Amino acid sequence: MRALIIDDEETARKRVSNLLNKVPEIDVVGECSTGKLAIEHINVQKPDLILLDTDMKDISGFEVLSRINHSPRPIVVLMTSRTNEACKAFDVNACDFLLKPFTDERFFMAVNKVLLTPPLDTFQLFENKMQELFRMYTEKTKANTPSLKIPVKQGNKTVLLDPPDIYYIISSGYYAEIYTKKNKYVLRVSLNTLDEMLDREHFFRMHRSTIVNIDHVKEIVHSEYGEIDAKMTDGKLLHTSKSHKKDFLEKLGI
Repeated sequence: MRALIIDDEETARKRVSNLLNKVPEIDVVGECSTGKLAIEHINVQKPDLILLDTDMKDISGFEVLSRINHSPRPIVVLMTSRTNEACKAFDVNACDFLLKPFTDERFFMAVNKVLLTPPLDTFQLFENKMQELFRMYTEKTKANTPSLKIPVKQGNKTVLLDPPDIYYIISSGYYAEIYTKKNKYVLRVSLNTLDEMLDREHFFRMHRSTIVNIDHVKEIVHSEYGEIDAKMTDGKLLHTSKSHKKDFLEKLGI
């Protein structure tokens, strides 16, 4: 497999090159320090694999990918220091992404996935990176980074949801249904993952199958059996489990 390394930092290119030299199945055919140079090399050399930095000084890595004019397209592994850039990887069907600074072990994991995946299956493999992306976001959030967005793949685009726009989330089998003012988004991710990811100041898991945005709870409806439902901004009634009732009412200041 022929690989091209694209990064505007020489030390980063050399490190990736040295790591790839330890993989006998991969032959490094070149290094590029700019996006424009990368476009020329890709279209001429037609590498099987490109390891691409997303944040270069002349043009972004995503612009590089948009200007590849040959088929089949190379397998793409993105390298980025920005968590929000990783979201865009969904739009370009990247096989994997490496969040800088990455370890040697993490790098070889990405390379092994490339080697074990038939080219036609690379975009399907990347869909499985959703869980890893959420894990990454969670770690960054704990490190006091700016507010995250939730990426939802829809056809040929990725919608980035702002958590404050979410009314509530309901579990549906292997999927999570995310409700906003105008839309419902379906995401193949567990409610546990979303619960860990979202800000506990604004979101509360009131039931094993339901997470609500406290800011969009408008009324509490009491039943004669001591149970309660939350009436949301859009009029939806959501049941609170007995085990979460006390904490939920305390969260609301009741």
